[in-house]
Amino acid sequence: MSEDIPAGASKPPRAIRSFLFAPANHPRRVEKVFVAGADAVILDLEDACAVADKVASRATAVAALKAPRECLGYVRINAADTEWCLRDLDAVLGPWLDGIVLPKVERPEELFMINWLMAEFERERGLPVGGIDLMPIIETGKGLNALDAIIASGTRMRRVSFGAGDFTRDMGMKWSADEAELAHARARLVLASRVGGLEAPIDTVHIDLADADGFARSVETGVKFGFQGKLLIHPQQVEQTNIGFMPSEKEVSRAAKIIAAFDAAEEGGSASIQVDGYFIDYPIVEKARAVLALAQRD
Repeated sequence: MSEDIPAGASKPPRAIRSFLFAPANHPRRVEKVFVAGADAVILDLEDACAVADKVASRATAVAALKAPRECLGYVRINAADTEWCLRDLDAVLGPWLDGIVLPKVERPEELFMINWLMAEFERERGLPVGGIDLMPIIETGKGLNALDAIIASGTRMRRVSFGAGDFTRDMGMKWSADEAELAHARARLVLASRVGGLEAPIDTVHIDLADADGFARSVETGVKFGFQGKLLIHPQQVEQTNIGFMPSEKEVSRAAKIIAAFDAAEEGGSASIQVDGYFIDYPIVEKARAVLALAQRD
């Protein structure tokens, strides 16, 4: 983002775990969403915005992003093959914007096009080229199948995200409470991101707001698979997500214990020890160091 950034824009938080959606056509909800504690807010011009409101909601989104805020501000524009996409970008891209979310990405060519358009608008408006993030959502079978090519597109993309609602609809799957049917897609997203040199991906929303236990399991599953955060649809999901995607005090304490014990053993010429009955060698120590590094970003 540019140095002459207006009041309201912010530097990236130390950890990006929670991306909270809000429909851009509801000014009161837009106003409240920025104080919900999320690391990033996504003002939605796509699925959560009625067709009749899409054009007018662009100005609502920009006005909200210009207001004082402490979190990152993104806009989900309409998909690359829709009539609204180009003018969405034109309307919302400015020094007040931290990132664009692009839905239903199925081909690298879509990212090439949006990346080029963003660069042209940045040049036109005196902004650093590439300074505004671009995060695609993988939410169809074609998108998942083309994931390696999408990640290798060489654009400004830092991470991908997963949308299970459209994905399960497209694939004819039943989106169950335990989300077992999403395991393959989740594993593909994490593996492809790692191989492609991206940050860890952002996990799907959980739409059953009445199922608190199911949401907790969904967060835990995302952590286990290696996601760095989660898309959210309600402010009540923010705190649990922010906590869940950071190491617990117990995990931090154990990591510190492992590192201290291993460092002492290594000085004595040993590179494999036991800590509380667990075998410890270099890979385990490196994982412990990663836990401490993540905890320091909170």
